[in-house]
Amino acid sequence: MVVLGIDPGLATMGWGVVESAGSRVRLVEAGAVITTPDRTLPQRLKEIYQGTKALLEKYAPDEIAFEELFFAKNITTGIAVGHARGCALCACAEYGKPLYEYTPMQIKQSITGFGKADKHQMQQMVRLLLKLEDIIRPDDAADAVAAALTHVQAGRMKEQYLMK
Repeated sequence: MVVLGIDPGLATMGWGVVESAGSRVRLVEAGAVITTPDRTLPQRLKEIYQGTKALLEKYAPDEIAFEELFFAKNITTGIAVGHARGCALCACAEYGKPLYEYTPMQIKQSITGFGKADKHQMQQMVRLLLKLEDIIRPDDAADAVAAALTHVQAGRMKEQYLMK
């Protein structure tokens, strides 16, 4: 099974592709779709949509796992990231495979065993779980890989995380 993990963002949308076969999981590739603030919002959203479509065509994932958005402070930033998430969701919905979502706390719990793990703990556990020499960069890509790993680990319970 090939899983595409997505960590939505307007400036940086992290993505990670993992492949699982039984109990073995390997990293296929990870990266980010980056947009710059010198572009208009519609241009940036188009880049996210097109970048997501390109990932779907290249990796042909069986399932797609999103990290849910969480904003405690800046609602303005949250709205822009919500727009970006919508563009990525639209591209994935057109692709036609099941879409799942996990909260940041669920991902942290799945990867580290502690729902309030910090970014460094998360990056190190992703590195260890995938037997990588270095942590995944940028941070958003590591977060997307963590979402994909969480989905793989959900196994038969994954249906409860299906987007509705």
